[in-house]
Amino acid sequence: MFARKILVVEDEEIIASNIRNSLQKLGYSVSEITQSGEEVIKKVAEIHPSLVLIDICLAGEIDGVQVTDIIQNRFHVPVVYLTECLAECSEYKTLHKNQLSEPFSYIAKPFIESDLHFTVEMALYKHQSKKILYEEKQRLTAIINSMGCAVIVTYANGCIQMMNSTAELITGWKESEALGKDLVQVVSLSDKDKGEKIGNLATDVIETGKILNLPENCILITKDGKEIAIGDNVAPIRDRNGNITGAVLVFQDITKRKKTEAQLIRNAFYDGLTALPNRILFLDRLRQTIERSKRRSDYYFAVLFLDLDGFKEINDHFGHGVGDDFLVAIARRLESCLRGGDTVARFGGDEFTVLLEDIKDITDATNVAKRIQEALRSPINLNGYELSTTASIGITWNFNSYEEPATLLRDADIAMYRAKRQGKATYAIFS
Repeated sequence: MFARKILVVEDEEIIASNIRNSLQKLGYSVSEITQSGEEVIKKVAEIHPSLVLIDICLAGEIDGVQVTDIIQNRFHVPVVYLTECLAECSEYKTLHKNQLSEPFSYIAKPFIESDLHFTVEMALYKHQSKKILYEEKQRLTAIINSMGCAVIVTYANGCIQMMNSTAELITGWKESEALGKDLVQVVSLSDKDKGEKIGNLATDVIETGKILNLPENCILITKDGKEIAIGDNVAPIRDRNGNITGAVLVFQDITKRKKTEAQLIRNAFYDGLTALPNRILFLDRLRQTIERSKRRSDYYFAVLFLDLDGFKEINDHFGHGVGDDFLVAIARRLESCLRGGDTVARFGGDEFTVLLEDIKDITDATNVAKRIQEALRSPINLNGYELSTTASIGITWNFNSYEEPATLLRDADIAMYRAKRQGKATYAIFS
């Protein structure tokens, strides 16, 4: 397997060298470091890297924002920004509204090697997920087109002139029943996002003379009351002289595509075993919480890092199947100990993390830790066995004005190991 190629664009030689050394140690192939925007574009065209790490304030005639647009739109290569002082960068305001609003689109200097590794891997994973999602969308579109789209043609007054067999199948209406009826009687549509019914789209396009795309979450209510997600557009029909004589509604049943999109998103952000948020989603929510705390001086939150005591023995003695069922049961108990707005995630193996938002002080966090310990004391019945465990819990909160999720989790992890040294089945607060 070939090492993935990373192109680093950083004008500070020491930082660039450190990044290159770290990436090479992590198993990546790091290409020659370039500085100007023109060189970057040439280099991307030449080596086709898997990812580009680029200084947000790149000097030269072409700035970092323009270079990134070219790399992403022309070469379809993911980009991660290297940032330092965002406020002093002239491109920041424009950039912040776009790329920096996405998770894992940048990494702040200075950073530790594990953060760099995590950010690079997540950027690559995001890019691959988007590619898969796009390819799946294209594949489904091709399949639907080969089967035939639903087509309904109207007169200039918005009444139905004809409809094909696919339209009959989707709507539940026979053409003989639909002819001459107002479009909305047969094609009853609603915008799921707005919670509103949609009027006669045929008359809308006839008045404006423009193609109208269906809303992103457009729902068709069939003759028997079934709801189907559809997509495509309505276009005016013109005669040879350019006069509008009616409209044509072309649509497809995109229920499968919507389910595929939802499943891909779920696979990316939730643990397949416990259905809890995974490490990626937890870090994203934690980052948002940190940003929220910067805007409110009275906003406090806490993170609990849990490691189950003795889980390895359960796995070794009863087998991995029972071990998996045990983790699922533990996940449900952890959820029962939290408020609706809090987050519990499976961080990996038998490690769990909890994010408590908008707390009064550290006492709220310790009370949750005690509640978790109490919940874990009750045995869990699995395959005729009564199994129980305890947890070592590390706690930290935002009294230190944390800037990065990784730093906060590191401190919670340190506190967790302190709890283990104290005899397990307890909690410790980082200080």
